[in-house]
Amino acid sequence: MKKRGVKKTVLYTLISLLAVLILVLSVLFLASGVFQPKKYLEPWDKNYAQKFEDPRIRLSAYGLLAANGHNMQPWKIRLDQNNPMVFYLFADSSRMTPQVDPDSRQMMVTQGTFLDYVEVAGQEIGYQPDIAFFPDGLYDEKHLAESMNVKPVAKITLRKTVPRHTPLFNALYLPDTNRAPYKPEKLTGQQLSLLHQNLPEDQNLSVKVYQDKENISRLGKLAMEGAVIESGVSRVMAESGAIFRSNEYQKNKYRYGFSVEGQGMSGIMAQLTQGLVTLFPSMNSGKSASDLFIKSTQDSVNGTPAYAMILTKDNSRVNQVKSGMLYSRLTLTAHQLGLVCQPLSQVLEEYPEMSQAYKRIHEQYAPDGGTIQMLVRIGRPTQSVPVTMRRDVMDLIVKK
Repeated sequence: MKKRGVKKTVLYTLISLLAVLILVLSVLFLASGVFQPKKYLEPWDKNYAQKFEDPRIRLSAYGLLAANGHNMQPWKIRLDQNNPMVFYLFADSSRMTPQVDPDSRQMMVTQGTFLDYVEVAGQEIGYQPDIAFFPDGLYDEKHLAESMNVKPVAKITLRKTVPRHTPLFNALYLPDTNRAPYKPEKLTGQQLSLLHQNLPEDQNLSVKVYQDKENISRLGKLAMEGAVIESGVSRVMAESGAIFRSNEYQKNKYRYGFSVEGQGMSGIMAQLTQGLVTLFPSMNSGKSASDLFIKSTQDSVNGTPAYAMILTKDNSRVNQVKSGMLYSRLTLTAHQLGLVCQPLSQVLEEYPEMSQAYKRIHEQYAPDGGTIQMLVRIGRPTQSVPVTMRRDVMDLIVKK
Protein backbone atom coordinates (compact mmCIF):
# COMPACT_ATOMS: atom_id res chain seq x y z
CA MET A 1 0.00 0.00 0.00
CA LYS A 2 2.87 2.34 0.84
CA LYS A 3 4.49 1.74 -2.59
CA ARG A 4 1.20 2.53 -4.32
CA GLY A 5 0.92 5.74 -2.29
CA VAL A 6 4.48 6.75 -3.21
CA LYS A 7 3.78 6.14 -6.89
CA LYS A 8 0.65 8.29 -6.72
CA THR A 9 2.57 11.07 -4.99
CA VAL A 10 5.30 10.96 -7.67
CA LEU A 11 2.66 10.94 -10.42
CA TYR A 12 0.81 13.89 -8.90
CA THR A 13 4.12 15.77 -8.56
CA LEU A 14 5.00 15.13 -12.21
CA ILE A 15 1.55 16.22 -13.34
CA SER A 16 1.84 19.37 -11.23
CA LEU A 17 5.27 20.15 -12.65
CA LEU A 18 4.00 19.56 -16.18
CA ALA A 19 1.03 21.86 -15.54
CA VAL A 20 3.36 24.57 -14.22
CA LEU A 21 5.66 24.15 -17.24
CA ILE A 22 2.72 24.44 -19.64
CA LEU A 23 1.50 27.54 -17.80
CA VAL A 24 4.95 29.16 -17.89
CA LEU A 25 5.39 28.40 -21.60
CA SER A 26 1.90 29.74 -22.32
CA VAL A 27 2.68 32.98 -20.52
CA LEU A 28 5.98 33.35 -22.41
CA PHE A 29 4.41 32.67 -25.78
CA LEU A 30 1.56 35.09 -25.12
CA ALA A 31 3.98 37.80 -23.96
CA SER A 32 6.02 37.17 -27.10
CA GLY A 33 2.97 37.78 -29.31
CA VAL A 34 3.35 34.43 -31.04
CA PHE A 35 -0.08 34.63 -32.68
CA GLN A 36 0.43 38.11 -34.17
CA PRO A 37 0.71 38.34 -37.98
CA LYS A 38 4.23 39.39 -38.94
CA LYS A 39 3.38 42.48 -40.95
CA TYR A 40 6.96 43.71 -40.58
CA LEU A 41 8.11 40.91 -42.90
CA GLU A 42 5.73 41.78 -45.76
CA PRO A 43 8.38 43.66 -47.81
CA TRP A 44 10.43 40.46 -48.04
CA ASP A 45 7.66 38.77 -50.02
CA LYS A 46 8.76 38.57 -53.66
CA ASN A 47 5.34 39.81 -54.78
CA TYR A 48 5.46 42.87 -52.54
CA ALA A 49 7.33 45.26 -54.86
CA GLN A 50 5.40 44.10 -57.91
CA LYS A 51 2.11 45.48 -56.62
CA PHE A 52 3.33 49.05 -57.14
CA GLU A 53 2.79 50.29 -60.71
CA ASP A 54 4.97 53.38 -60.30
CA PRO A 55 8.50 52.13 -61.06
CA ARG A 56 9.96 54.63 -58.61
CA ILE A 57 7.99 53.15 -55.72
CA ARG A 58 8.65 49.62 -56.94
CA LEU A 59 12.40 50.22 -56.99
CA SER A 60 12.21 51.87 -53.58
CA ALA A 61 10.51 48.71 -52.28
CA TYR A 62 13.58 46.75 -53.39
CA GLY A 63 15.93 49.37 -51.92
CA LEU A 64 14.11 49.04 -48.59
CA LEU A 65 15.61 45.55 -48.19
CA ALA A 66 19.18 46.85 -48.10
CA ALA A 67 21.50 46.68 -45.10
CA ASN A 68 21.32 49.76 -42.89
CA GLY A 69 22.85 51.00 -39.68
CA HIS A 70 20.98 49.91 -36.54
CA ASN A 71 18.15 48.84 -38.87
CA MET A 72 16.87 52.41 -38.65
CA GLN A 73 15.96 52.44 -42.37
CA PRO A 74 16.67 56.19 -42.54
CA TRP A 75 15.41 56.79 -46.07
CA LYS A 76 12.89 59.25 -47.45
CA ILE A 77 11.68 59.30 -51.04
CA ARG A 78 10.28 62.32 -52.84
CA LEU A 79 8.63 61.65 -56.18
CA ASP A 80 9.10 64.33 -58.82
CA GLN A 81 5.64 65.69 -59.60
CA ASN A 82 6.57 66.79 -63.13
CA ASN A 83 8.62 63.83 -64.33
CA PRO A 84 7.31 60.30 -63.64
CA MET A 85 10.80 58.88 -64.15
CA VAL A 86 12.55 60.97 -61.49
CA PHE A 87 12.70 60.61 -57.72
CA TYR A 88 14.94 61.84 -54.91
CA LEU A 89 16.53 60.01 -52.00
CA PHE A 90 16.82 61.95 -48.73
CA ALA A 91 18.43 60.91 -45.44
CA ASP A 92 15.75 60.88 -42.77
CA SER A 93 17.10 63.17 -40.05
CA SER A 94 14.50 61.90 -37.57
CA ARG A 95 16.29 58.53 -37.66
CA MET A 96 19.78 59.70 -36.81
CA THR A 97 21.67 57.81 -34.09
CA PRO A 98 23.82 60.64 -32.72
CA GLN A 99 25.48 58.71 -29.88
CA VAL A 100 26.96 55.91 -31.95
CA ASP A 101 27.18 57.89 -35.21
CA PRO A 102 27.76 61.52 -34.23
CA ASP A 103 29.03 62.55 -37.66
CA SER A 104 26.27 60.64 -39.54
CA ARG A 105 28.91 58.82 -41.56
CA GLN A 106 27.19 55.47 -41.12
CA MET A 107 23.94 57.13 -42.13
CA MET A 108 25.51 58.16 -45.44
CA VAL A 109 26.84 54.63 -45.95
CA THR A 110 23.25 53.44 -45.45
CA GLN A 111 22.07 55.75 -48.24
CA GLY A 112 24.50 53.98 -50.53
CA THR A 113 23.29 50.49 -49.67
CA PHE A 114 19.79 51.55 -50.74
CA LEU A 115 21.02 52.98 -54.05
CA ASP A 116 22.87 49.82 -55.00
CA TYR A 117 19.79 47.68 -54.40
CA VAL A 118 17.88 50.11 -56.65
CA GLU A 119 20.52 49.63 -59.36
CA VAL A 120 20.41 45.83 -59.17
CA ALA A 121 16.60 45.74 -59.17
CA GLY A 122 16.46 48.29 -61.99
CA GLN A 123 18.51 46.05 -64.24
CA GLU A 124 16.21 43.13 -63.46
CA ILE A 125 12.91 44.90 -64.16
CA GLY A 126 14.11 47.10 -67.02
CA TYR A 127 14.79 50.54 -65.54
CA GLN A 128 18.32 51.92 -65.66
CA PRO A 129 18.77 54.38 -62.77
CA ASP A 130 21.11 57.30 -63.46
CA ILE A 131 22.25 58.56 -60.07
CA ALA A 132 23.40 62.13 -59.41
CA PHE A 133 24.85 62.62 -55.94
CA PHE A 134 23.83 65.68 -53.92
CA PRO A 135 22.19 67.45 -56.87
CA ASP A 136 21.33 70.50 -54.76
CA GLY A 137 24.78 70.72 -53.19
CA LEU A 138 26.44 69.25 -50.13
CA TYR A 139 25.11 69.54 -46.60
CA ASP A 140 25.71 72.48 -44.33
CA GLU A 141 27.67 70.49 -41.74
CA LYS A 142 27.02 73.05 -39.01
CA HIS A 143 23.27 72.52 -39.42
CA LEU A 144 23.33 68.90 -40.52
CA ALA A 145 19.84 67.70 -39.59
CA GLU A 146 18.17 70.76 -41.13
CA SER A 147 20.29 70.35 -44.25
CA MET A 148 19.29 66.70 -44.62
CA ASN A 149 15.66 67.75 -44.67
CA VAL A 150 16.07 69.98 -47.72
CA LYS A 151 19.01 68.57 -49.68
CA PRO A 152 18.68 65.15 -51.30
CA VAL A 153 21.46 62.61 -51.18
CA ALA A 154 20.70 61.60 -54.75
CA LYS A 155 18.54 62.35 -57.74
CA ILE A 156 17.56 59.14 -59.52
CA THR A 157 16.47 59.41 -63.15
CA LEU A 158 15.07 56.21 -64.65
CA ARG A 159 15.63 55.16 -68.23
CA LYS A 160 13.45 52.37 -69.66
CA THR A 161 15.59 49.48 -70.89
CA VAL A 162 15.24 45.81 -71.76
CA PRO A 163 15.05 43.75 -68.55
CA ARG A 164 18.22 41.72 -68.01
CA HIS A 165 18.35 39.03 -65.37
CA THR A 166 21.18 39.31 -62.90
CA PRO A 167 21.93 36.58 -60.35
CA LEU A 168 22.42 39.35 -57.81
CA PHE A 169 18.68 40.08 -57.90
CA ASN A 170 17.67 36.94 -56.00
CA ALA A 171 20.23 37.82 -53.33
CA LEU A 172 18.23 40.97 -52.50
CA TYR A 173 15.88 38.71 -50.58
CA LEU A 174 18.58 37.11 -48.44
CA PRO A 175 19.60 38.41 -44.98
CA ASP A 176 22.38 40.96 -45.41
CA THR A 177 24.02 40.08 -42.08
CA ASN A 178 24.95 36.70 -40.63
CA ARG A 179 26.37 36.92 -37.10
CA ALA A 180 26.88 33.18 -36.63
CA PRO A 181 30.37 31.62 -36.71
CA TYR A 182 31.66 30.89 -40.21
CA LYS A 183 33.42 27.77 -41.45
CA PRO A 184 37.20 27.92 -41.00
CA GLU A 185 38.23 27.61 -44.67
CA LYS A 186 39.66 30.64 -46.39
CA LEU A 187 38.25 32.16 -49.55
CA THR A 188 39.55 30.43 -52.66
CA GLY A 189 41.47 32.26 -55.37
CA GLN A 190 38.45 31.95 -57.64
CA GLN A 191 36.13 33.41 -55.02
CA LEU A 192 38.46 36.34 -54.45
CA SER A 193 38.76 36.95 -58.18
CA LEU A 194 35.00 36.87 -58.76
CA LEU A 195 34.42 39.04 -55.71
CA HIS A 196 36.67 41.78 -57.04
CA GLN A 197 35.41 41.45 -60.63
CA ASN A 198 31.85 42.16 -59.54
CA LEU A 199 32.69 45.30 -57.55
CA PRO A 200 32.36 48.70 -59.24
CA GLU A 201 35.60 50.38 -60.23
CA ASP A 202 36.26 53.72 -58.60
CA GLN A 203 39.71 55.17 -58.03
CA ASN A 204 38.51 56.74 -54.77
CA LEU A 205 37.40 53.43 -53.26
CA SER A 206 39.12 50.12 -52.63
CA VAL A 207 38.40 46.76 -51.01
CA LYS A 208 41.08 44.71 -49.30
CA VAL A 209 40.61 41.14 -48.11
CA TYR A 210 42.74 39.74 -45.30
CA GLN A 211 42.84 36.04 -44.46
CA ASP A 212 46.40 35.38 -43.31
CA LYS A 213 46.86 34.35 -39.70
CA GLU A 214 48.61 37.54 -38.58
CA ASN A 215 45.97 39.93 -39.92
CA ILE A 216 43.07 37.75 -38.80
CA SER A 217 44.47 37.89 -35.27
CA ARG A 218 45.21 41.62 -35.37
CA LEU A 219 41.89 42.63 -36.87
CA GLY A 220 40.05 40.34 -34.48
CA LYS A 221 41.70 42.07 -31.54
CA LEU A 222 40.83 45.49 -32.95
CA ALA A 223 37.22 44.42 -33.49
CA MET A 224 37.02 43.15 -29.92
CA GLU A 225 38.60 46.34 -28.59
CA GLY A 226 35.91 48.35 -30.34
CA ALA A 227 33.15 46.12 -28.98
CA VAL A 228 34.47 46.31 -25.42
CA ILE A 229 34.73 50.10 -25.60
CA GLU A 230 31.22 50.44 -26.99
CA SER A 231 29.77 48.10 -24.39
CA GLY A 232 31.15 50.39 -21.69
CA VAL A 233 29.67 53.62 -23.05
CA SER A 234 26.28 53.79 -21.38
CA ARG A 235 24.74 56.43 -23.64
CA VAL A 236 25.61 54.40 -26.76
CA MET A 237 24.22 51.19 -25.29
CA ALA A 238 21.11 53.06 -24.12
CA GLU A 239 20.56 54.39 -27.64
CA SER A 240 20.65 50.83 -28.98
CA GLY A 241 18.48 49.53 -26.15
CA ALA A 242 15.81 52.13 -26.88
CA ILE A 243 15.19 50.66 -30.34
CA PHE A 244 15.10 47.01 -29.27
CA ARG A 245 11.73 45.47 -30.11
CA SER A 246 11.14 42.73 -27.59
CA ASN A 247 8.01 41.09 -29.03
CA GLU A 248 5.76 40.77 -32.06
CA TYR A 249 3.50 43.61 -30.94
CA GLN A 250 6.41 46.07 -30.93
CA LYS A 251 7.88 44.74 -34.16
CA ASN A 252 4.57 45.30 -35.94
CA LYS A 253 4.21 48.76 -34.42
CA TYR A 254 7.68 50.09 -35.24
CA ARG A 255 9.04 47.83 -37.99
CA TYR A 256 12.60 49.10 -37.49
CA GLY A 257 15.33 48.71 -34.88
CA PHE A 258 16.80 45.61 -33.25
CA SER A 259 15.13 42.30 -32.46
CA VAL A 260 16.10 38.74 -31.58
CA GLU A 261 16.21 37.88 -35.30
CA GLY A 262 19.24 40.13 -35.54
CA GLN A 263 21.04 37.69 -33.26
CA GLY A 264 20.17 34.82 -35.56
CA MET A 265 17.28 33.46 -33.48
CA SER A 266 14.17 32.02 -35.07
CA GLY A 267 11.33 29.63 -34.34
CA ILE A 268 10.47 28.53 -30.81
CA MET A 269 13.73 29.80 -29.33
CA ALA A 270 13.05 33.30 -30.66
CA GLN A 271 9.54 33.31 -29.22
CA LEU A 272 10.68 32.09 -25.81
CA THR A 273 13.46 34.68 -25.71
CA GLN A 274 11.02 37.43 -26.68
CA GLY A 275 8.66 36.37 -23.92
CA LEU A 276 11.43 36.40 -21.34
CA VAL A 277 12.75 39.81 -22.41
CA THR A 278 9.21 41.23 -22.45
CA LEU A 279 8.51 40.02 -18.92
CA PHE A 280 12.03 40.74 -17.61
CA PRO A 281 13.40 43.78 -19.53
CA SER A 282 16.55 43.85 -17.39
CA MET A 283 17.74 40.83 -19.39
CA ASN A 284 18.43 43.19 -22.28
CA SER A 285 19.73 46.26 -20.49
CA GLY A 286 22.67 47.41 -18.42
CA LYS A 287 25.43 44.91 -17.72
CA SER A 288 23.42 42.02 -19.17
CA ALA A 289 23.19 43.74 -22.55
CA SER A 290 26.88 44.70 -22.48
CA ASP A 291 27.99 41.18 -21.59
CA LEU A 292 25.80 39.68 -24.30
CA PHE A 293 27.18 42.11 -26.87
CA ILE A 294 30.78 41.28 -25.97
CA LYS A 295 30.13 37.53 -26.04
CA SER A 296 28.35 37.76 -29.38
CA THR A 297 31.24 39.73 -30.87
CA GLN A 298 33.79 37.29 -29.46
CA ASP A 299 31.91 34.36 -30.98
CA SER A 300 31.88 36.16 -34.32
CA VAL A 301 35.60 36.95 -34.15
CA ASN A 302 36.43 33.38 -33.20
CA GLY A 303 34.50 32.15 -36.23
CA THR A 304 36.03 34.45 -38.84
CA PRO A 305 38.26 33.08 -41.64
CA ALA A 306 38.59 36.40 -43.52
CA TYR A 307 37.99 40.13 -43.20
CA ALA A 308 37.14 42.61 -45.94
CA MET A 309 37.91 46.29 -45.53
CA ILE A 310 36.35 49.14 -47.51
CA LEU A 311 38.56 52.22 -47.77
CA THR A 312 38.08 55.63 -49.38
CA LYS A 313 40.71 58.20 -50.32
CA ASP A 314 38.88 60.81 -48.30
CA ASN A 315 35.92 60.98 -45.96
CA SER A 316 33.68 63.09 -48.19
CA ARG A 317 29.93 62.62 -48.08
CA VAL A 318 29.96 61.36 -51.67
CA ASN A 319 32.56 58.70 -50.89
CA GLN A 320 30.66 57.68 -47.77
CA VAL A 321 27.60 57.05 -49.94
CA LYS A 322 29.66 55.24 -52.56
CA SER A 323 31.20 53.00 -49.91
CA GLY A 324 27.66 51.92 -48.97
CA MET A 325 26.97 51.04 -52.59
CA LEU A 326 30.19 49.06 -52.63
CA TYR A 327 29.24 47.24 -49.45
CA SER A 328 25.88 46.19 -50.88
CA ARG A 329 27.56 44.89 -54.00
CA LEU A 330 30.05 43.02 -51.83
CA THR A 331 27.32 41.27 -49.83
CA LEU A 332 25.21 40.45 -52.89
CA THR A 333 28.22 39.00 -54.70
CA ALA A 334 29.22 37.07 -51.58
CA HIS A 335 25.80 35.40 -51.56
CA GLN A 336 26.34 34.26 -55.14
CA LEU A 337 29.61 32.64 -54.09
CA GLY A 338 28.07 30.83 -51.12
CA LEU A 339 29.48 33.35 -48.65
CA VAL A 340 27.94 35.67 -46.05
CA CYS A 341 29.03 38.86 -44.30
CA GLN A 342 28.76 40.82 -41.07
CA PRO A 343 30.09 44.32 -40.35
CA LEU A 344 32.31 44.57 -37.26
CA SER A 345 32.84 48.29 -37.49
CA GLN A 346 32.57 49.47 -33.88
CA VAL A 347 36.27 50.34 -33.93
CA LEU A 348 35.56 52.77 -36.79
CA GLU A 349 32.97 54.83 -34.91
CA GLU A 350 33.74 58.47 -34.19
CA TYR A 351 32.60 59.25 -30.65
CA PRO A 352 35.31 60.37 -28.19
CA GLU A 353 35.75 57.11 -26.26
CA MET A 354 36.61 55.29 -29.49
CA SER A 355 39.19 57.81 -30.70
CA GLN A 356 42.34 55.92 -29.71
CA ALA A 357 41.16 52.61 -31.15
CA TYR A 358 40.03 54.45 -34.29
CA LYS A 359 43.45 56.03 -34.60
CA ARG A 360 45.21 52.68 -34.13
CA ILE A 361 43.35 50.82 -36.87
CA HIS A 362 43.96 53.69 -39.29
CA GLU A 363 47.66 53.83 -38.44
CA GLN A 364 47.94 50.11 -39.12
CA TYR A 365 45.70 49.73 -42.17
CA ALA A 366 45.55 53.20 -43.75
CA PRO A 367 49.00 54.62 -42.95
CA ASP A 368 49.09 56.76 -46.10
CA GLY A 369 45.83 58.50 -45.33
CA GLY A 370 42.24 57.84 -46.33
CA THR A 371 39.35 56.50 -44.28
CA ILE A 372 38.38 52.95 -43.43
CA GLN A 373 34.63 53.03 -43.92
CA MET A 374 33.83 49.43 -43.01
CA LEU A 375 35.41 46.33 -41.48
CA VAL A 376 33.48 43.23 -42.51
CA ARG A 377 33.89 39.57 -41.67
CA ILE A 378 33.28 37.22 -44.57
CA GLY A 379 33.11 33.46 -44.95
CA ARG A 380 31.01 30.39 -45.57
CA PRO A 381 28.07 30.16 -43.15
CA THR A 382 27.54 27.41 -40.60
CA GLN A 383 23.84 28.24 -40.31
CA SER A 384 21.14 30.29 -41.98
CA VAL A 385 19.65 33.29 -40.21
CA PRO A 386 16.23 34.99 -40.49
CA VAL A 387 15.49 38.30 -42.17
CA THR A 388 14.70 41.33 -40.01
CA MET A 389 12.00 44.00 -39.79
CA ARG A 390 11.20 46.34 -42.65
CA ARG A 391 8.84 49.30 -42.88
CA ASP A 392 6.14 49.64 -45.51
CA VAL A 393 7.62 51.40 -48.53
CA MET A 394 4.77 53.91 -48.57
CA ASP A 395 5.98 55.17 -45.20
CA LEU A 396 9.13 56.34 -46.99
CA ILE A 397 7.25 58.44 -49.54
CA VAL A 398 6.99 62.13 -48.64
CA LYS A 399 4.78 64.68 -50.36
CA LYS A 400 5.88 68.12 -51.35
